[in-house]
Formats: sequence, structure tokens, C-alpha cells
Amino acid sequence: MVRAVVCRDRGEPESLVISDLPSAPVGPGQVRIAVHAAGINFADTLIVAGTYQERPALPFVPGFELAGVVSEIGQDQRLRLRLGDRVMAVIGHGAFADEVVVDVRDVYPIPDSMDFVTAAGFAIAYGTAHLALVAQARLRSGEVLVVHGAAGGVGLTAVEVGKALGATVIATASTPERLAIAAGRGADFGIDYGREDVKTRVRELTAGRGADVIYDPIGGEIFEASLRCTAWGGRILIVGFAGGRVPQIPANLLLVKNISAVGFYWGSYQRHAPDLVAGSFRRLFDWYEKGQLRPLVSQHFDLASVAEGLRLLKERQATGKVVLTTGR
Repeated sequence: MVRAVVCRDRGEPESLVISDLPSAPVGPGQVRIAVHAAGINFADTLIVAGTYQERPALPFVPGFELAGVVSEIGQDQRLRLRLGDRVMAVIGHGAFADEVVVDVRDVYPIPDSMDFVTAAGFAIAYGTAHLALVAQARLRSGEVLVVHGAAGGVGLTAVEVGKALGATVIATASTPERLAIAAGRGADFGIDYGREDVKTRVRELTAGRGADVIYDPIGGEIFEASLRCTAWGGRILIVGFAGGRVPQIPANLLLVKNISAVGFYWGSYQRHAPDLVAGSFRRLFDWYEKGQLRPLVSQHFDLASVAEGLRLLKERQATGKVVLTTGR
């Protein structure tokens, strides 16, 4: 049997229940993973509420990312993985359980130096930051990068990745305490958008030029400010809408400054460009082992406390990553 978090009715995090489910068989090209930890993402609050772009049939087990040990191997997986391998995996749903069966293509071995709690929250946040900045925005060394929500799980990784790529990083966050977290991960400047005007401060910090790349997981008013502080030829990365409102883009502003507003959904890269994703993780793991990336897991909870973890993200109270542990 598998101990898992189950969504029986779409709604608030408190509607989730813990249940024992039958173990799934391992098919060709699949492996079974004994899950030690699973990362919580803002998208988990959406999929539970039924507002995510993908809506699994009820009942289902939420959770997109996990880390653990390969405990069983199906046929025809071509020896890429072996029993006992320490791995992370990213899946459509099902990670909030103490065991999962997943396709081999969605599994990535982790460095020996990386613990399971860190690995459980690594894939989506760092994978999103790296591919968004490299493949979509083509961030270059010496450019100015603005990261909104820079103390959150997605924003903080973009600060670190931006610095590793050689950018000057301006972090924005809602409090001085959150800006201090971003500064501790390498941000060169900070803007408290609870008290300061983002457009004005970005222009001041760039001598009137504006930012080359803006990384936006928030949307709403922050996105509108971004449009007015982007440099000529700049790129705005639309990563998510944690602020709750999907912005409408006035095309005239894109036109007059040759700005690109580019959407980024990491999960589609996993499906359409798996080799690019694998290469991205190799680079990220190399930076991790050299100490250039220092993942922050601010809180972790047992599976039974999943609602508390999801509520932190839903109310934008989390810093760094929030992770569930299974007790293994």
C-alpha cells in the first residue's frame, strides 16, 4: 500500500486527505521510487483548486516533484537507472506519496552531495530559472536582470542563476526581510515594492536605461510596472501569476521599445525538448557542486500537514522552497 495525499474534491488545501492506496505496477520504461521528500509549488494550490491548465480526473494525488531511491525497475528502460540510485523526478501529478511509479524519461540522478529534501525542491524552481533565462530570454553576462518576488521559491533561484550567468541582479520583494534573503543569495540591489515605486527605482539603478531582462512570477501590477522600466530591446519573462491577476499587455509599449514579452512553462520543455532539460540539469548540478547555488528550503512538513504547506504558498508567505517529507 502507498500512503498518499488525495484530492477528492477540488477546493482549498484543507480539503485534502491522507489515504492508503494500492501500489501501482511498474510497466516497461518505468521505475518505482521510494519517495523521501516532495517539493510544494504554487501550481499545486491551483491544481487542487481546479484552476490549473491541467485538470486530472478526481480523485488524484497532487505533487509535481519528488526525490528518493529507485526501488524497482521495469523492462526496457535500457539500464539508464539502477536499483538504489538516488534520483529526483518531475511528473504531472502524484508526488505527494511515499512511493510513485514514473516514466524513466522524467527521472534525473542527483549528485551524491545533494540530500533528498534539497533535491525534492530543486528541479522545477532551478529548472525554470535556468531555461527561462538561458533558452527564452538569452540573458548575457553584464546585462541587468530584475527578479520579482525574489525571496520566493522561484524568484530566489532566478537570483542565483542570474548571478551565475554574470548578470547584475536587482531583486524586488514585499519587505526588507525578504530583500535581505535575496541579497544573501547574491542580489546586487533590492527594491521594496511595498514602499518603493518599482519603475522609478529600476530606472535610477540603471542610470535611466532600464532592465535588459525581467523575470516575473507575480503578474498584476508588478508586470505593468515592468513594461515601463524595460530597456530598449529588453525581454520580460512571464513565469506565473502568483499575484492572482493575469495582466493584459498593451501592444503599443512592446512596439515602441522593441520589447519581447515571452511566456515560459518549464513542463512543456520537459515534453518537447528533453535533451535540453537534461543538459540544463547537468549545468545546474555543476554549479551546485561548486557552491554557486545554495538552495533554501525554509520549511518542511510531514505529508499529513500538506494543507499547512500549501497555505503558505497560496498566501505568499513562503521564502525559498517548502517541502513535504515521508518519514523514510
